[in-house]
Parts: sequence; structure tokens; C-alpha cells
Amino acid sequence: MTEQAAGEVKTRRSAYLVFALIALALTAGRISVVTGRDGTTAFLSANDRSRWCTVASLVEHGTYAIDSQIEIVDPIRRHIHPWQTIDKVRHLGTDDKQHYYSSKPPLFPTAVAGIYKVVNLVTGMTLTDQPIYLARILLAIVNLPLLGIFYFATMGCIERIGNDDWSKRVAALGCCFGTMLLPFAISLNNHLPAATATAVVAWIYLVTVGGVGNTNVVVRGAAASKKTESKDADFIDGDLLRRSQVLLFVCAGACAALAAANELPALSMLVFWFGLFAWAKRASAVPFIGGVVVVALGFFGTNWLAHQSLRPPYAHRGNGVTLAVLDSLATNSTEPDESVTQEVRTRLVKADMITNADELEVIASDEPARWMVRSGERQFALLLAGNRWSVTAWDDWYEYPNTYWKEGSRRGVDQGEPSKLVYFSQMTFGHHGLFSLTPMWLLVPIGLVAGVVRGSPEARRLMLAISIASVVCFLFYLNRPLIDRNYGGVSVCFRWLLWFAPLWLLVITPVMAWFETAPLRRGTLYTMLALSVFSMSASLETPWQSPWIYRFWQFLGWLST
Repeated sequence: MTEQAAGEVKTRRSAYLVFALIALALTAGRISVVTGRDGTTAFLSANDRSRWCTVASLVEHGTYAIDSQIEIVDPIRRHIHPWQTIDKVRHLGTDDKQHYYSSKPPLFPTAVAGIYKVVNLVTGMTLTDQPIYLARILLAIVNLPLLGIFYFATMGCIERIGNDDWSKRVAALGCCFGTMLLPFAISLNNHLPAATATAVVAWIYLVTVGGVGNTNVVVRGAAASKKTESKDADFIDGDLLRRSQVLLFVCAGACAALAAANELPALSMLVFWFGLFAWAKRASAVPFIGGVVVVALGFFGTNWLAHQSLRPPYAHRGNGVTLAVLDSLATNSTEPDESVTQEVRTRLVKADMITNADELEVIASDEPARWMVRSGERQFALLLAGNRWSVTAWDDWYEYPNTYWKEGSRRGVDQGEPSKLVYFSQMTFGHHGLFSLTPMWLLVPIGLVAGVVRGSPEARRLMLAISIASVVCFLFYLNRPLIDRNYGGVSVCFRWLLWFAPLWLLVITPVMAWFETAPLRRGTLYTMLALSVFSMSASLETPWQSPWIYRFWQFLGWLST
């Protein structure tokens, strides 16, 4: 590296540091004053309240059940339940009683509970007694480092894949202020840890392969001559990192698994990461898998401790294993009459599920052709298919008294979008649009195609993996059942794809170099970046509100409230 290039790298790193510090200070300021709508907690929505309930209950009551938290009533305004959440499930606990639990995977809340335990021992404060100030302290302890690592790793990727000083600086600005990730840093959620874990994996991969060669497939002429010799430059000495490769590979596997643990569709990218690392260095396979196994044990282990199931709670939305098929029952009834009820009792007694002395109650379910069979605290499902009756274990944890999730109770976007075509248009260029809310993502398809078609072999493999994962996840959400076609609920963006932010920033950085070559191009890119920052800044009050475009269209009367 020439002396001039080294000086340029040093100056650019100083700019990165300034960008990151400003963004972190902005986030810290918002965390320091964050308050819920009712003014009694620092919880901003049902989503983060669900996780806070688990955190508090684990430390204060030693259980994953959140009954005690959601029952808390404001002492002055008795109608307010500051810990209540719709993001909960109900099932039989280890004490053979029905309890409420958070519907979120318990791994991340368990980790936060560990931090809370330390703070509790040091300060003596509890979340139940201090739901504003202690929640803010924990948000600062958890989210600020996560956001800082996200910036560190993503800008490390930008430094290694970018083609010139100008494009790297613009990409760094986009990293710090242009994505919708920053607003989520003021709330306890899964999107920030997933994006941070993804950024770390990408950075380790680029360190491992020494960059991905010349991905500058659109720059020509003068701009290409400005390319710096900083592929091996990083925030930490590259040789030192390469000497610690085994630990790096373990960390890469763990982070890839953490991304999937927080965002299930990121499992697709985990598979690609394994392939990319194994292709680059065969010796990476075993330590990478080792990191994945560690996180998998934590994910399934905490899930078992919380729910006595390896499946996360949101996966329990149907019927369980079949306990009995009532073949001998001759009835044409479409409702469970006395003969059906008696046969159900006989089969359950025979299966040692209940005793003859137990009372049996058959209740209409929210689902058609299904009834809940209740005996004390135990529940079963009675199903009718054609003229055939069967009894299964009860596995719909979202059906409980006064549940929000039954048909007719859901409101707004939670009702789901019936038309997949409308859903597609709104999640791309509409009121929840990836491209309308964050216009700099318009460069992503260009960068992916260019990288796959004209990039170096390393770049082609990486861009192809990101392309397939992006399309797979996009189609996954587009083809979800009606109840899940809700844009991620009430939130400032299509939040389920936020974990792609570091990968898409990596993709668009080389493309940005082309915009430097003419004033009109620079102005276009600056406009795209400015509009992306506008969407981010319009969301800083809380990430759990409708996007500014959605709210504006409501003001114009284009959308029903």
C-alpha cells in the first residue's frame, strides 16, 4: 500500500468512526427518554412487551410463564395493564396447569435475562418496580453494543469490497443512517441481533478470503483509476485475524446460527455461509459446524426449558399428534353429540389421558370442524373430516380466552392482505415498500446481477448466495397464509427482511462508485440516500408504528383506518 493510499485509509476510518459515534449517540439519546404510550413503562409495543415479560419473569420468578407479569395493573389507572401483550401463547406447563408464555423464541430473552440478573444484583432494582429506568439501562447495555458491532462489521465489509474512497464513505453513511435498523435499536427485538450476527459473518468471510477481488463491474475510466489499495486494510490487523482462523470460523458458524435463531428464514443463508466458507477454506467446515451446534443447543435447550418442546411457540398453531380415530362411531352428525362425547371419553381413558371420574367438556373452537375437548387443565382437539371423527393432542397455543388472533378480533394490517399481487406491490414500492421507504435498496438488484455476471469468482459465489437467499425469503413471506400477510404487523417497515441490511450494503457499495463519475449521478445517489435517511428519521419515535407513507396515505383518505 502506498503512503498516499495509507493516508486515505486512515482518514476514511476516522470518518467511519465519526459516523458511527453520531449514530450511537443518537440511539443512546432516544433510549434515555424512551417511554411507552401509557407512560408507565419503557415498552413500546406488544412485541417488545412480550420479551420483557419473559426477561422479568425469569429473574424475578424463576419461570418462563408470564402470568404474573401480564396481570400487573397500574395502581392509579386500574384499567391499564402495562405488561399486557397480544404476542403470547397458552399451554400446559410442567405443573399440569395452563400458563401464558411469550410467543417469541426464548434464546434471546434468556440472554437478556442473564444481563438483567447481574444488574439486579448490583443495583437491587427490578423491572416490575422500575419498568422505565431499568428497561432503559438494559436497552443501553444490550442494544448499543449490538449496534456498534453492526457498524464495525458492516463498515469492515464496505472497506474490503468497495472500489474507491467516495463510494465507501457514502456506503458508510447509508450503513449508519440509511437503513431502518436504527429505530429498532430503541426497542427489545430480534431484528437488531439478527442483522448484527449477519454482518459479523460477512466480515469474517471477507477477512478469510482477503476480499472478493474486483467487484467493480460498472465503473469505467476515471472512476476506476481512483480505486485504492485497501482490500487488505481493516480495523484489525489482517495477519492477526488470519492466525486466529479457527476461532473466527467458530464465531462465523455461531453468528450464522444466531441470525437463523432470531430470523428463521436466515436459515437459508446459514446453509450458503457454510458452503462459501468450505469452498474458500476446507479447514473451516468443522469449526463452523461447531459454532452452529453451540447455538443450536442453546436455541433448542431454552425452548425445551420454556415449553417442553423443540419447536418455537409460534410453530404451535394447528393440531397435535392423533390420539384416536373414532372408526367404530356410526353417526352423520356435524356436531359432537352425546355418542361422540362418550366415545371420546372412552378413547382418552383407554389412552390414560384422563380417568373415568374426570369431567369432560366439549367447546366450539375458532377453527371450523374442530372442537376443544377440555378435562380440567388438559385440552384435546376433536376433529371432523367428512364423516370421520378423530381426537388429537391440542397444539393451537394461540387459541385461548379473549385471544387477539382469532378471526374477527384482529385489526388493521393484522387482518392480512387477501391479494398476493397487492401484497407484492405494497411490500416493494407501496406503503411498506423496501424500495419506497429505503430507495438506496434500488441498487441491490443491479449490484447482485452485476456481481454474478461480471464479478471475480469469489464475488460471483457471494453475490449468487445473497441473490438466492433474498429471493427465497421474499417469496417465503409473499406466500405465507393470510394471517401472516400483514407486513410484519404495525411497524415502520417490512421488518422481516431487516437482517439483510449488511448484505445489501455490501452489494451496493461497488455500484455506488459509478455514481461519482457525473454530477447528475451523484445528485441521484444523494437523493436516494437522503430519502432513505428521511424514512429512518421519521421512525425514531418508535419502530412500532405504521410507516410514514402508510400514515400519509391514511391522511389523504386512500387507506381505511
